[in-house]
Amino acid sequence: MKLNLPNFRNINFYVMFLADMLIFTLALLTAYLFRFDFAIPSQYIVQFKGMLKYVLLFKAVLFVLFGQYRGMWRYTSLDDYWKLLQVTAVQSLILISFVVFRFTFTGVPRSIFVIDWMLTLVLCSGLRISIRAFFTKSEPVVPSAERKNILIIGAGSSAEKISRELTGNPAQYQLVGFIDDDRGKKGRTIHGKPVLGNINSMDDVVEKLSVDEIFIAVSQASGEQMRTIADACKSTGAPYKILPAMTEIMDGKVDIKALRDVNYLDLLGRSPVSLDTERIKGYLTGQTVLVTGCGGSIGSELCRQIARFKPRHIVLVDSGEYNLYEIQMELHYTLGFTEYTTVLGSIADRELMRKTFKDHAPSVVFHAAAYKHVPMLERNPWQAVRNNIVGSRTIMEAAVEAGVERFVVVSTDKAVRPTNVMGASKRVTELLMQSLQGKGTRFMAVRFGNVVGSSGSVIPLFRRQIEAGGPVTVTHPDVTRYFMSIAEASQLILQAGSMGETGTGGEIFVLDMGVPVKIADMARDLIRLSGKEPDVDVEIAFTGLREGEKLYEELITQGEGIVRTEHEKILVLGSDDLATAEDLEGELSSLFTASENHDGDTIRTVLMRLVPEYVPADN
Repeated sequence: MKLNLPNFRNINFYVMFLADMLIFTLALLTAYLFRFDFAIPSQYIVQFKGMLKYVLLFKAVLFVLFGQYRGMWRYTSLDDYWKLLQVTAVQSLILISFVVFRFTFTGVPRSIFVIDWMLTLVLCSGLRISIRAFFTKSEPVVPSAERKNILIIGAGSSAEKISRELTGNPAQYQLVGFIDDDRGKKGRTIHGKPVLGNINSMDDVVEKLSVDEIFIAVSQASGEQMRTIADACKSTGAPYKILPAMTEIMDGKVDIKALRDVNYLDLLGRSPVSLDTERIKGYLTGQTVLVTGCGGSIGSELCRQIARFKPRHIVLVDSGEYNLYEIQMELHYTLGFTEYTTVLGSIADRELMRKTFKDHAPSVVFHAAAYKHVPMLERNPWQAVRNNIVGSRTIMEAAVEAGVERFVVVSTDKAVRPTNVMGASKRVTELLMQSLQGKGTRFMAVRFGNVVGSSGSVIPLFRRQIEAGGPVTVTHPDVTRYFMSIAEASQLILQAGSMGETGTGGEIFVLDMGVPVKIADMARDLIRLSGKEPDVDVEIAFTGLREGEKLYEELITQGEGIVRTEHEKILVLGSDDLATAEDLEGELSSLFTASENHDGDTIRTVLMRLVPEYVPADN
């Protein structure tokens, strides 16, 4: 327990202190009364008087030292009760030890100490709860007409926390009850408010109780369940908000201010990420970490997450001036992290990268810099070679030369049986990573699908099209993709980075992306979330697959050995047959020459030799 002295200038301290001294006296006296059936022998009255001065001294000192007079008792909580339990237990043990040392328990009834401890705990906690109850009842009464009637969907831990927040805001809200599909909860209450029924009965509940707003507090739900909840809320006509997933509330705070409108990420039904923070701290805390592509969607989120683990320094590398400035300002002024260095330049600049590694000596590198737009790179394949392959090779070799301990490559599901230059270039990056394993730096790659809200993501485009009245353009009725949030992907990248220490190196970790989503279904969900009806208010138009695109994405190639790791959302591919530098050197030389000559046909030909599973799409 931490010493937490009170404010001795506050008169409330002295009032509470005297009240506790009275309780201590009463508790000890009552303990003797209980022990002797309310007829204390004269010799024990003398013993009581002699014992009282020690009891008052020990209890008063401990209550002061351990912060029992720092709190505002009108806000007494369960946490305060546990602290009180700890303090009273400690003071009882000290008192017993003193009596054993001073009197060896001769003539002292042992039951006195147990009864005294129980009465002290009950009376002290009762006093504090009574103060809270008094102030709660004395809050000004607000007419019901001026308060919003709130219905909460869910009757679990998140709903309980929100209900407590609502109770603490009586001037604004009036909780009428809960909705939950668990039949065992119907009719039961949380803080005095009943579980009124399930989702199917929500229309009747909203109408009968004049509900003004609905709060969704469901901690875990599948995408289909969340769609059902959203549709049910919409059918009532009442506005509704949702409590964000815990990936968005990293400190675990759950309150009314966190509620927001339902968005598409909620409909994906991604469950919260459970992180082994101790392992992540083990390789990030107190270390110098370098992040390439730090201004991009994944790179910037990696920087935010890394800053949580208190590294000694972060080296921010990006070729985009504005993106680099944005993440610098966010780290400095929003997150309060000032131990960083910005490096503006291309990862393909060999001398700049060597100088950067020499000057800062990072022990961990997250390589998120890459061109990722599939149709753009189909039209400009030499840029995929220069940035994704030449740039990756340059920074990997600089890392080996500088003695970096751990190097994590951010890869993509498009590297699996690629049909486009972008995917093939990322697969070559994986091969390069494996070819450098064993030279002092532990390399690993993390492969995953699309992230919602990333730069180039389809969702911002759909939203703009919906705002313009449509049509929403989808390439093909059957095209499907894997999706996860930026925060979830970044957290799992950090977790996978901690796992490389247990393997042989050169591993390719694969994030569990769940169930693939049809892009056409995504478009319809977004239209509904905008309060419109698909194919009625907003048309969906199919435009045909773009250059290099395929209908379905994959996370592993047939024949790749894949096993689960200790983390439920991370898998690892076998790395028995690693590529070597000698295997790649000749083809890479031809590839680099073709890119210098802007020769797209030759680039594709060489990529097919480097990546035999690469088959360029006809579209």
